[in-house]
Amino acid sequence: MKILVINCGSSSLKYQLIDMTDESVVCKGTIERIGLPINGGENNIIYTKKNEPKLMFDKEIKNHTEAFNTVKELMTTGDTAVVSSFDEIDAIGHRIVQGGDKYTKSVLIDKDVIDSVRRLSPLAPLHNPANLQGYEACLSVVGPDFPQVAVFDTAFHSTMPPMAYMYAIPHEYYEKYGIRRYGFHGTSHKFVSQRCADVMGQKIEKLKIITCHLGNGSSIAAVKYGKVIDTSMGFTPLDGFMMGTRSGGVDPSVVTFLAEHEHLTPKQLEDILNKRSGVSAISGGYSDDRDICALQSEGDDRASLAHEMQAYQIAKYIGSYVAAMNGVDAIVFTGGIGENGFWLRSKICSYLGYLGVEINQAVNQKTVKGAEAELTSPEDKVRVFILATNEELMIARDTKEIVEKLKK
Repeated sequence: MKILVINCGSSSLKYQLIDMTDESVVCKGTIERIGLPINGGENNIIYTKKNEPKLMFDKEIKNHTEAFNTVKELMTTGDTAVVSSFDEIDAIGHRIVQGGDKYTKSVLIDKDVIDSVRRLSPLAPLHNPANLQGYEACLSVVGPDFPQVAVFDTAFHSTMPPMAYMYAIPHEYYEKYGIRRYGFHGTSHKFVSQRCADVMGQKIEKLKIITCHLGNGSSIAAVKYGKVIDTSMGFTPLDGFMMGTRSGGVDPSVVTFLAEHEHLTPKQLEDILNKRSGVSAISGGYSDDRDICALQSEGDDRASLAHEMQAYQIAKYIGSYVAAMNGVDAIVFTGGIGENGFWLRSKICSYLGYLGVEINQAVNQKTVKGAEAELTSPEDKVRVFILATNEELMIARDTKEIVEKLKK
């Protein structure tokens, strides 16, 4: 079985074709600047065929349908072909960011699903409409009988109890607008928690795991016996701890104070908190962890403070989740920074001595992105891992499971 995984943004389309017999990537790529002018030399189209060099070129793409047709052409014709026709592909799996409290698992897409995802768009205005564009582009090319599956970022977090997901605001706003904690990065947290159990040689139903997805956007989840009981992101991906350009949680009165004294609109405040805050605000304009590390090594005080704040806030979340689960068996670092940021991992773990955590610094510093490593020892009470996430494979697995049920 071959599954095509699609992840659409407002002006981009990312894709992977995965052969589920061995879960290998047959081809993958991105198309960017959809609906935008191409000035030349931007290589807005990237295509990589298994075991072959990356192909990069420019092409003006008017809309997502044209983008998907380009993907189809690359996969089925000429030297770039990996299948003789699209009929060799069994289904398409789509990343959908917000499923609200209606979708607690992945589902086959039909009209009801589309209508629901569209109604939920105000909760994810930058993502759900773009995700729908991806589905509609595929629909226009492959037709209504081709199986397409929605895999929701929020679904894995749907096991949170009300005491974890409710906000202490008037209940009418929950009933009227669905204001509650939803959590995000669920596909990543699901993948690495399952992978952690596999690496430990134990059933996930017997483990308490804290998964730390750290990147430009970051979140942490408490996974108790295979189910999420709490997570750091909330109503939107802005909540939690400081990220690349996001503030994380702040006193709500800071927002109203700034609105009053700076005469800011809700849109302006949203821009400040999402795009001008976090590590970037503290460091002086740098949000990439590689830049922060370089500046820190040069003795830059603001970069050092940004890193210190980030590590401190993450360690506090880990501590709170240890309390929430009444213990922890494993802590996992994943995502771009989680897999690469040896300084941040080391600093976070330095706060965890009360758990008996003492990591191997030599292993911590030599681990490269995509590699798996244990920073502790198998006999330690609390084990710490670096595990590469694979959201595309998780989407493909969910899609495969649904399609197989259709064939029975």
